[in-house]
Amino acid sequence: MSKLVLVAKLRRIFVILWAVSRYRLDEFIPRKPLPLSVRLLLAFAPWHLFPTPKLSKGERLRLALESLGPIFVKFGQILSTRRDLLPDDIADELKKLQDDVPPFEGEEAKAIVEKALGKKLADLFADFDLSPLASASIAQVHSATMHDGRDVVVKVIRPGIEKTIGQDIALLLILATLLEKYWEDGRRLHPIQIVKDYESTIYDELDLQREAANASQLRRNFLNSNLIYIPEIYWDYTHKSVLVMERIKGIPVADIDALKAANINLKHLAETGVEIFFTQVFRDSFFHADMHPGNIFVSTLTPEKPQYIAIDFGIVGTLTPEDQNYLARNLLAFFKRDYKQVAELHISSGWVPEDTRVDEFESAIRTVCEPIFERPLKDISFGQFLLRLFQTARRFNMEVQPQLVLLQKTLLNIEGLGRQLYPDLDLWNTAKPYLENWMKERMAPPGVFKNIKQHLPEWLEQSPEVPRLLFDAMTQIKHLNRRDESSARIVAQLAEEADRRRRRSNHILAGIALIAAGVFVADPTNINLIQNTPWQATLLYVGGALVLLRK
Repeated sequence: MSKLVLVAKLRRIFVILWAVSRYRLDEFIPRKPLPLSVRLLLAFAPWHLFPTPKLSKGERLRLALESLGPIFVKFGQILSTRRDLLPDDIADELKKLQDDVPPFEGEEAKAIVEKALGKKLADLFADFDLSPLASASIAQVHSATMHDGRDVVVKVIRPGIEKTIGQDIALLLILATLLEKYWEDGRRLHPIQIVKDYESTIYDELDLQREAANASQLRRNFLNSNLIYIPEIYWDYTHKSVLVMERIKGIPVADIDALKAANINLKHLAETGVEIFFTQVFRDSFFHADMHPGNIFVSTLTPEKPQYIAIDFGIVGTLTPEDQNYLARNLLAFFKRDYKQVAELHISSGWVPEDTRVDEFESAIRTVCEPIFERPLKDISFGQFLLRLFQTARRFNMEVQPQLVLLQKTLLNIEGLGRQLYPDLDLWNTAKPYLENWMKERMAPPGVFKNIKQHLPEWLEQSPEVPRLLFDAMTQIKHLNRRDESSARIVAQLAEEADRRRRRSNHILAGIALIAAGVFVADPTNINLIQNTPWQATLLYVGGALVLLRK
C-alpha cells in the first residue's frame, strides 16, 4: 500500500469519526456485549467532548450520512427500504436523504464521452451542453442534439467514483463486521450481508450498459402502451460509462400544482400507477424497482388519460413464476381474510421452515392483520401491510428474500405516490380485480393453452430424445429394482443375524444361570435347601454347559 493511499484512508477514517462525534452516533453502539477493554476505550473517546444534538436518532443519522458524501447517502437511501430491519422512525428519516451532489466539470464529462465512444464530441453530437441538467452520486446528465436533429440526454459516470466506492465499502464492511460480532441483534439482522447487497447494487449502477439493457426490456414490454412510456436507447452511442437516451418532455410527478394546471386527471393517474406496478410484476415479471418521484414524469398529451414517463433504470426486480403465484394467492387470501391459507402458502413455498406449526403461524398473522382490516380500505397501506407480513414471517425464521425487498420498496413508492396524487386512492380495490383476472387467466383454458403454446417448441425439440429417455429411465428402474432386491436380501440377512445373536445372548444368560444354580446347590453352607446332593449340582453344571455350547 502506497503512502498516498494510506494517507487517504486515514483521512477518510478521521472524517467518519468526526461525523460520529458531531452527531453523537456513539449512542447507537450497544455497550453491554462489548469486551471491557472496548467499553473503556469508548468511555474515553473524543465524541464525549461534543454535546448531544437536540434531534432524534433518525435525524442525527441522516445528517451524518449526508455529511459523509454520496456513497453513504446512497447506502442510507437503500437502507431506508429495509423496514423489516429498521425501526419505522429511523427508516422514515433515512427516506428523506437527498442525493444532492455538486456537479463535476463539463470538460471532464466531454473527455469521458470521447474516450468511451472513440470519437470527438463534434462528430458525435451537433450540440452538447457542458452544463449538466442534473447531478447525482453515481453520474450526471447532459442535454445534447444528434446530427439528425433528435434531442437526447447523455448520462456520464462520475470520474473516480469506483475508487471512492471501493474505499467506502471497505469501511462499511469493517463497521458491519463489528456490529455482527458485538451487537446482540447483529446475527439476526445480517449487517455484513446488507453491505454486500449494497455493494452489488451500486456496482451494477456503475455499468450503464446494464441500465440501457433494462430500459430496452421495459420499452419492449410497454411498446405502444397508453400506460407508460419508456425512452429509446441509442445503442451505438452507449458504453459502460456513457448512456445516450431519447430526451423526454413531461411534468415531474411530484409537482402537483403543475399537474393540476395542466388539467391532469389525478385520480386516473394514481390508479394507472397501480396498474403499471401489477402489470410489471405479474404480466412481465420484470419491474422498475426505483420508481421514486425523481424518476417519473407525466405526459401532457392526453390529460384525461395521462401517461407516465419513466427514466433511470439502474435497479430492476424480477420474480420467478413460483414467486408470482405465491404473491397473488397470498394477497387474494388476505382479501378473504383466509389466514390459514396464508400460513400454508408460506410453508409450502419453503420461505419458512416446514416444521412450522400452521396454527401458531396463522394466529400470529391474524393478530397482525385483523386491526388493519378494521379500518376503511382507503386508509389501509398496502405496502405497510406487506411489510408487517414479512416482519411476522421473520419471527418464524423466514429468510429475507431479496426480490421481495425490492418489490416491497417499489410498492411503497407507488402507493405513496398514488396517495400524494389522489389521497382517496383505494389500492386494495384497485388491485383486487387485477389479481383475480390474472389468476383466472392462468387457470382458465386460454391461459393453459398459452402456456402449452409457449413451451411447445421446446417440447417438440426434445421429442426425438423421448424414446431414448424412456428407455434409459426403464433401465434405471430395472437397476433400482435389482438394487432393491439386493438391499432387501441384505436387510433380511441382517435381521436374521440380529435375531440369531439375540437367541445366542439368551442361551448364554440361561447357561450362566444354570451353572450359578449348580454352584448354589453344591454349597454346603446353604441352609435353605432341604437336602444338598452332588448329583443335582452336577446336573445343573452339565445343563448349563450344554446351553452355552448350543449355537
